[in-house]
Amino acid sequence: MRIEQARQIARQWVQEEGAALPGFEGAFLTGSALWADPGAELAPTSDVDVVVVADQPAGLGKFAYKGVLLEVSSIPELGSAHDVLSDYHLAGSFHLPCVLADPSGRLTELQRVVSRDFAERPWILARCTNAMDRVRGFINGIDERASLPDQVNSWLFGTGVTTHVLLVAGLRNPTIRRRYVAVRDLLAEHGRLDFHESLLDLLGCADLSAARVGRHLARLEKVFDATAAVRAPSYRFDSDITPSARPIAIDGTRDLILRGLHREAVFWLVATYARCLAKRSAAGMSGFEDGFRELLADLGAETRKDRRRRGDLVLAALPEVWQTAMALC
Repeated sequence: MRIEQARQIARQWVQEEGAALPGFEGAFLTGSALWADPGAELAPTSDVDVVVVADQPAGLGKFAYKGVLLEVSSIPELGSAHDVLSDYHLAGSFHLPCVLADPSGRLTELQRVVSRDFAERPWILARCTNAMDRVRGFINGIDERASLPDQVNSWLFGTGVTTHVLLVAGLRNPTIRRRYVAVRDLLAEHGRLDFHESLLDLLGCADLSAARVGRHLARLEKVFDATAAVRAPSYRFDSDITPSARPIAIDGTRDLILRGLHREAVFWLVATYARCLAKRSAAGMSGFEDGFRELLADLGAETRKDRRRRGDLVLAALPEVWQTAMALC
């Protein structure tokens, strides 16, 4: 299926189902399917991201619709054009023709203004600052009283958003799952693959072999398949660990390993493992923690002390992250 066809199917879902959500004010595309060439093939390891502007609806997330895996999230409202231009995720959507539905015309007007001003340097700096603030928020928000998956996610996403600082500076898609691949491509174009090694080192995977990452993926497959059919509606990422999401979480990771990008695959491997365990916990289940701890040990993040130390390394690296970002914009 072509990207443009997948986008049209997302529009159909909005028209047929999304528009009936309480307080519906519009919807827009985001993510890789928006940034991609509309004539390109939609990879089987990709979904199509839709954001609905509405009162917080229940039961969304990842689901199949007319042959496309949609991921639908919601926000209660959009701020001013200034707010959108300063938010690196929102601006990344609205600088492109992202609007799927717009009863009031407000989203279309926001898109017009954001697309006009997106590449102006003051707004680039504002969005880089937004990403830097998210790094600090995640790392400083590590709660040692929280569950193991929650602690790991605070460290993991705080570390991973360092890639977004650079992608935002380079006017690239701040992608979620493939962020380390995207930032590698960006830094290679600028002759700075040395800094890519620094980013992987912050994550703890710079020296991991493909065989070792493959071993962790094999263990992740077992917990994913044991959890995919479990129902845990109270868990925010319940739909990320389902049979329909397996091509993204498992096959997408395997594809990166086969392409020699095994280190870049580690970020989403850890995130998916944490989500599996969190979903099991929300469903009153346990098990498979040993494999997760082995993965964390390989990254130097097994204990609370380890994660705090690694988080401090990320914070200490932020001046160099900022300096590198400024050289890209």
